Amino acid sequence: MKLTHVRLLVVNFEACFRFYRDVMGFEASWGDETSGYADFEVGEGTALALFGRQAMADVVGMGGTPLEAECQDRAMLIFGVDDLEAAVARLKAKGATFVRDIEDHPDWGIRTAHLRDPEGTLIEINSPLPQEEWAEGLREESRKYEEG
Repeated sequence: MKLTHVRLLVVNFEACFRFYRDVMGFEASWGDETSGYADFEVGEGTALALFGRQAMADVVGMGGTPLEAECQDRAMLIFGVDDLEAAVARLKAKGATFVRDIEDHPDWGIRTAHLRDPEGTLIEINSPLPQEEWAEGLREESRKYEEG
């Protein structure tokens, strides 16, 4: 079994399509702003899909349930980049608003920045920290896997 797509179920398809095309810079390999379904190539063999939330609810027999409900985030899209500062600057120049600016996480071994798409989906952009900047506990755990 192989993961082929992450599909976001959205209410405002057009706004989300434009966000992933124009702000995030992904090329649509299927669909357009009005198609109700779209695939974006986001990396080698990986796709991000958008589909109307109501249409998917109808398919799985949940069409009568509310589309909106308050809850904590249940999913996050994560994109790795080589130069986090440049990626954040490029996204801000295209109108993206970040909920957390760049932060180092030595316990995780990465630097992160977080933003949301027009539907509120949490997105993390990250890049690796040099190993010498990792927390000692992470370096120790990494050695276990390398010896493994």
